[in-house]
Amino acid sequence: MNAYFLLAIAIVCEVIGNAMLKASNGFKILLPSLGVVVSFGVAFYALSLTLRTMPIGVTYAIWAGAGTALTTLLGITIYKENINTGKLLGLFLIIGGIVLLNIESTL
Repeated sequence: MNAYFLLAIAIVCEVIGNAMLKASNGFKILLPSLGVVVSFGVAFYALSLTLRTMPIGVTYAIWAGAGTALTTLLGITIYKENINTGKLLGLFLIIGGIVLLNIESTL
């Protein structure tokens, strides 16, 4: 299976896990708590498969950066968290860093 596809699965599952973590209310609500365990389990499994063919530094940077950016966007859109210039700049810098890592790793 394509490493970037597996990495995308890992990222999406991480973001879902983060959303479920917030919804679990400190693991006090059963279904979201189970969602956390399953989502992060799938995320780490897909990430481990990704590492078979991609360098660990690039893989982790993409996973962590994209997960952070998407989780921030999730917080803004679903949980109505505030957005400001600094947060937007940070998101653009994360995305720019991911792009640069991918470009550098293919050269």
